[in-house]
Amino acid sequence: MIISKKKRCWSCDSLDVIKWGKQQGKQRFKCKNCGILFTFTNQGVSRQNRFKWFKDWVLGRQTIIQISHISGYSPRTLQSYFDYYLSKRPVLHVRPSEKLNLLMDGTYFANKLCLILYRDNTIRYTQLYRITDGEWYDEIKEDIANLLALGVQIESITCDGHKSVLKAIRSADKSILIQRCVVHVQRMCKIWLTLNPKSEAGFELLAIVKKLHRIETRNQWGYWVVELIAWNEKHKAFIAEKSFNSETGRFWYKHKMVRRSFVVIKRALPDMFHYLDNPRIPKSTNGLESFFGHLKSHLAIHRGLTKNHFKGYIQWYLWLKNQK
Repeated sequence: MIISKKKRCWSCDSLDVIKWGKQQGKQRFKCKNCGILFTFTNQGVSRQNRFKWFKDWVLGRQTIIQISHISGYSPRTLQSYFDYYLSKRPVLHVRPSEKLNLLMDGTYFANKLCLILYRDNTIRYTQLYRITDGEWYDEIKEDIANLLALGVQIESITCDGHKSVLKAIRSADKSILIQRCVVHVQRMCKIWLTLNPKSEAGFELLAIVKKLHRIETRNQWGYWVVELIAWNEKHKAFIAEKSFNSETGRFWYKHKMVRRSFVVIKRALPDMFHYLDNPRIPKSTNGLESFFGHLKSHLAIHRGLTKNHFKGYIQWYLWLKNQK
């Protein structure tokens, strides 16, 4: 025997309710006690639908107007639902693991916010993030210490070589391998040397720099290092040349861009090739830069967010990406 559940009037709590036709395809009811007409909404399904549209708004590159046409909700109603979710921010859960290989980088937004991500390269999972105003030593050291305290065993961190980042990693745990982003070193040297260097030294160094990202074995690494050493021996006097300003009494390097490129490579050299001995270590932060690019393209669709909602959007984006 099927027992139907009695409907209760939301106004007077009476169970003396009868069916009274339909409204927009939904069963309508009438309370015989107070006389009002009403329909029932499954609140659980309604909440699921609201979150579905919110998820499509965050990840699906759809505007509120577009979602309004699909969902049947008015833009104003959707805005109120989305504002609610943006104020109720989710919390990322750290996944403790052994020998974690992290990608770490920061990106800046027009509203002077900086997002720093610590992303597991193997499973494409954001372990930790910080929304701040810059890449500061104290904050980065604290973040790494927190990850270690939560049971994350960090084998390596691939980063762009920012001074505060390098100092923070070494201070937090000296056993963590620092992998300098090969592509970042190469990109900066190309900018400083330009695509058409004016000196022979600059032209030859550019040719060496262009080979950097193609090094995949220790044998190739050996040939490349020998070529770099030979270049230094040949042009040592050239990059050491100085000019003198008689008015200020100060010296400066005459070919500073060529010298700067070589110095950057020389300082990064000890931490640039750990990936050759351990294939789990990513040699660049390109994966993270791509992630940042997608995030910013999504944010561009939702221009006009308040600073608070802007932060909320980023936090929901990271959380929803982790669920995938």
